[in-house]
Amino acid sequence: MQLFKSISISAFVAVGLTFFHASAFAQGAQIAFGGLKHDSSQPVEITSDQLSVDQSTGKAIFSGDVLIGQGSLRLTATTVEVIYDTKDTSQISQLVATGGVTFVNGGEAIEAKQAVYDIKSASVTLTGDVILTQGQNALSGQRMVVDLATGTGQIEGRVKTILQPGTQ
Repeated sequence: MQLFKSISISAFVAVGLTFFHASAFAQGAQIAFGGLKHDSSQPVEITSDQLSVDQSTGKAIFSGDVLIGQGSLRLTATTVEVIYDTKDTSQISQLVATGGVTFVNGGEAIEAKQAVYDIKSASVTLTGDVILTQGQNALSGQRMVVDLATGTGQIEGRVKTILQPGTQ
């Protein structure tokens, strides 16, 4: 997943200027991620200290230093629940990560308390003290939804933007 590759400083500046004119702390903001595209058909690789599988519910729970990779995206968390498709149990439907969740791609990262990655809709919903960083710039809120198919995202809940002058 190339979740953050195309986020540019100009997007942060545009968001920052919008907030400056409207309010230093907006309640919600639409974020353009430029040409971001993601191929959710790429294989998902999961590494962890432990795995528990429940055949009756179709769930697998990875715990302890969980690392997930798909393409260039890396996700780390304390626990990740893998939910399989109800019609095709060989296909992953969602990944639900909790505990110190971090998405990283290059020099960009998003941190949150929880993240739900819906494979089919190619969307990631992050909740709980969400912080998006790119270089020295940061954007924070309580909930962020990223649509990987369209390359757009929205952050909500007491949104705050920090822009460092002279950074690119």
